[in-house]
Amino acid sequence: MTTPPLLVSRACATLLGTPARSAERLKTGSRTAVYKVSLPDGRNIIVKLYAPTASRNAITEATAIRAVEAAVPVPKVLGCGATSDAGATALITSDLGTRTLGTAVRSGRIPHAQALKELGGILDRLHRAPVARSVPRRPFFDSVSSLARRCPSDLFDRIAPALALIADAPDTAPAVWCHGDLHFDNVVLSGPRHTPHLVDFTDAAPGRRESDVAHALVMAAAHTPWDRDALTSNYSLALDDARLSAWVVLVTVGCWAHSAPGRDRALWSSRLADLTRRTPHLFRTPSTGRTSR
Repeated sequence: MTTPPLLVSRACATLLGTPARSAERLKTGSRTAVYKVSLPDGRNIIVKLYAPTASRNAITEATAIRAVEAAVPVPKVLGCGATSDAGATALITSDLGTRTLGTAVRSGRIPHAQALKELGGILDRLHRAPVARSVPRRPFFDSVSSLARRCPSDLFDRIAPALALIADAPDTAPAVWCHGDLHFDNVVLSGPRHTPHLVDFTDAAPGRRESDVAHALVMAAAHTPWDRDALTSNYSLALDDARLSAWVVLVTVGCWAHSAPGRDRALWSSRLADLTRRTPHLFRTPSTGRTSR
């Protein structure tokens, strides 16, 4: 660890009333940065900084963590709030360690199928957490309009059948707490029993359960029917299979749109082509404008 940056020191002093002794940067995004911080009393904590321009902030993330903590193991929120007059915020949580479900899968300690079952069980518990009426839902239109700005119009037109199927979900469909970015590395195996803890609630918000399950399937490379069955075998809530498949298409397009040119873009292009073959009814053929058969 090195001397903590000024913003990390300010966050610890403002929210915990104690200075930071040292800090190690773990991750940096376009509007967030995450640090592992050592305090003078020997404790290690996690400090997540949000830029003033972030559409969500430390307070909304803390709200989501606290809302689901009775349903699924999560890090303990130690403090959150504004750290500058410009609107920057910080979230401080307990440090759960560095071993993740992802590292366990990559090392071969946990088979891929078993890890998928673990994700399904975590989602099952998460989606049972009560959603307060006062918490804003994430409008489907917002997700679509944001993606449309990144996608070529012909690609967006191709997935019109999938979009229509998602948009036709009845208003009475229950909203659940969606993590929004569930993958193997957002599950930390902590404590002597390596208990799975769900972390990184940056994108958490109430939404449709199929969207969260679809994200987990896509990000965990669960492409085959057997992979899908492995994850959903530990998920006991009702799922609309057709809408789940439509959400898989939408999430995959989102990953394609955010991928870097080169090998990453080629990977997501290949996965889109595979989905076109396996679920042609969710795509419109470019030549005729009709849904594939």
